[in-house]
Amino acid sequence: MARSTTRRIPGAAKGSLPRRALRWLMTLAIAFVGFSAAWVLLYRFVPPPVTMTMLANAADGRGITKSWMSLSDMDPDMARAVIGAEDARFCQHFGFEAGAIYKAAMHNAEGGRLRGGSTISQQTAKNAFLWQGRSWIRKGLEAWFTVLIEAIWGKRRIMEVYLNIAETGIGTYGANAGAMRYFHHDASRLSTTEASRIAAVLPLPKKRGAIAPTGATARYGRAIERRAGVVARGRLDSCLR
Repeated sequence: MARSTTRRIPGAAKGSLPRRALRWLMTLAIAFVGFSAAWVLLYRFVPPPVTMTMLANAADGRGITKSWMSLSDMDPDMARAVIGAEDARFCQHFGFEAGAIYKAAMHNAEGGRLRGGSTISQQTAKNAFLWQGRSWIRKGLEAWFTVLIEAIWGKRRIMEVYLNIAETGIGTYGANAGAMRYFHHDASRLSTTEASRIAAVLPLPKKRGAIAPTGATARYGRAIERRAGVVARGRLDSCLR
């Protein structure tokens, strides 16, 4: 009786390796999309308990001081101040502002201190879900989370989260904690000047203070105060009302 034999095709095992790798990558990508969407959905209803920035600063001994306040309770001049300072088209764009990115790229190409072109939505995505620093990986993830929060949260929630987790001083996070630190009252009673001073601190919270600012910080605060008036008169914060 003849014995049947199975001939192994040369290279078959090797050929399956790329397919297995592709399936593994696809599974990983699907898992990441599902996890990130669920994470963003959770924060649509639950305040972020802690961020990577908070943990990194706490590890350096700076502590974490924060006090969540809803956007409805916060003085509207706080949102107007950050819109005027950082993202005048916050209510018009869908997370990205091509003009600001282009201007920042041109400025950085000329040398000098690096300037960012991030919108408030991008900054919120970074602060809530990612880490500080500059890398293509982080920027790619930032873009992805920006798309998610624009789609799932909407503008009011984006502003609310931003104003509660942005660093407003060494170890201090959020406009409410910043108001209590600098002005000894909560963010529901901020004047336009006080809100503008907090907004002036945001780009360099470890080096600037909102109490009796001087020099460039004082000038920037006064400029933001004027811009906040423009935001109010022009209803540039209409998406928050």
